[in-house]
Amino acid sequence: MPIIDVKTEITGNVWKIEAEVGQSLSEDDPIMILESMKMEIPVASPEGGTLVEILTAEGEVVTEGTIVARIEV
Repeated sequence: MPIIDVKTEITGNVWKIEAEVGQSLSEDDPIMILESMKMEIPVASPEGGTLVEILTAEGEVVTEGTIVARIEV
């Protein structure tokens, strides 16, 4: 099964992780919430599949283009 990397679109702090490894996700389901300049920006699943890995933790700073999760489709 192919693995898809989920990347951030902005630089920010990982405010809250919403999904758990092993969880089945639909397209656009939130995986985590980033905080940047007092705004909350969701990182959503690009496709439906199973969340197989989270590569960051709450409180970490991520930059634009960072791979933060992987989904098996």
